[in-house]
Amino acid sequence: MAELYPYIKKQDKAVYKALQGEETRQREGIELIPSENYVSKAVREANASNLTNKYSEGYPGRRYYGGQEYTDIVENIARDRAKKLFNCKFANVQPHAGAPANVAMYFALLEPGDTILGMDLSHGGHLTHGHPVTYLTKIFKFVRYKMKNPDTGEIDYDEMLQVAKREKPKMILAGYSAYPRELEYEKFVKIAKEVGAITVMDAAHIAGLIAGKACKNPFDYGFDIITTTTHKTLRGPRGGMILTKENEEYAKKIDKSVFPGFQGGPIMNTIAAKAVAFGEDLSPKFRTYAKQILKNAKAMEEVYHKSGIRMITGGTSNHLILADVYGSLGITGQEAETVLDEVGITLNKNSIADDTRKPMDPSGIRFGTPAVTTRGFKEKECKRVAELMVDAMKNKSDSKKKKAIHNEIKSLCKKFPIPEKFV
Repeated sequence: MAELYPYIKKQDKAVYKALQGEETRQREGIELIPSENYVSKAVREANASNLTNKYSEGYPGRRYYGGQEYTDIVENIARDRAKKLFNCKFANVQPHAGAPANVAMYFALLEPGDTILGMDLSHGGHLTHGHPVTYLTKIFKFVRYKMKNPDTGEIDYDEMLQVAKREKPKMILAGYSAYPRELEYEKFVKIAKEVGAITVMDAAHIAGLIAGKACKNPFDYGFDIITTTTHKTLRGPRGGMILTKENEEYAKKIDKSVFPGFQGGPIMNTIAAKAVAFGEDLSPKFRTYAKQILKNAKAMEEVYHKSGIRMITGGTSNHLILADVYGSLGITGQEAETVLDEVGITLNKNSIADDTRKPMDPSGIRFGTPAVTTRGFKEKECKRVAELMVDAMKNKSDSKKKKAIHNEIKSLCKKFPIPEKFV
């Protein structure tokens, strides 16, 4: 194998050492954070390409600097592929990340003081959906909906309707960061029509599942806008994107909000990497991959059921599981994250619905299958990983047991190396 980062090795030993350490961590460990994945060598090449040298303020055909003949080609490829993946007419691929995409979208379509109805963070939502710690809440009024029953995951759509009638939101926001089920998009649209609201889906977590036809596409049910990251299940570079189904007025407002409203020059090397990733996502192999993500998550769910560990919403219909390990095993989410890190399994602590513990030491853990599926894991391997997770948490103080688990994890990772090519 060719030596990694030869120029950094010669020039900057400290950074090189950190990169080598991360290389070993990723190669020898199991990655279960649902929002993380591995990208292909082609995506990494694009992200490190000569386009990092180029300023390209504006949009294809309407740039503020010269020398844009190739940047325009790349951005148009990314936009066209995104539109094909999600069956929509407009795509803005310039947002630097998911949160900035949401912020630009809000300011494009709303006025300060307008009301947004979104999922409560404690029930699976996201910080940018109106959590009080964000600056967004100083500008817009956020009201929230929750699950009717955290053990089944059913959204309380009747309450959502009543809140919508009372608060008259200008926007109804679907999407989540820790909700293991699919949403009933048609009910969102019905409620939105009743109060005259715009419908937006923050699909950051499941965009790849939508693109891969493993989960429903909100646009098929009448949604106006989708915002998303381009990494996670889409298996692209870290970045964001805003998609508009067919409303040209919305699309124009979004373009102006992204630039010059919130961002300057787009990160063209990342947009090139998005284009390459979207090309991979259009391949038949990607659809097989997306469906396998769901199968693998179900396999892990089965182990947790058998182990008597409570899962929020009772299991999963997508790529992630949210487990109440404190209530089931007496280990906090922070303890579980630390113990599993020690045996080579990476996931994240996470609050559960109506958690009585603090966010930095919550009752739950959140884990998912996008990255291990990229490595080639099938149901058999995912079941074994789930068994090892439970074993490690139950034996958190047994160093001998944890060492044996870590050795098995390393052996499994050698059997399924991180691939370099996806198509």
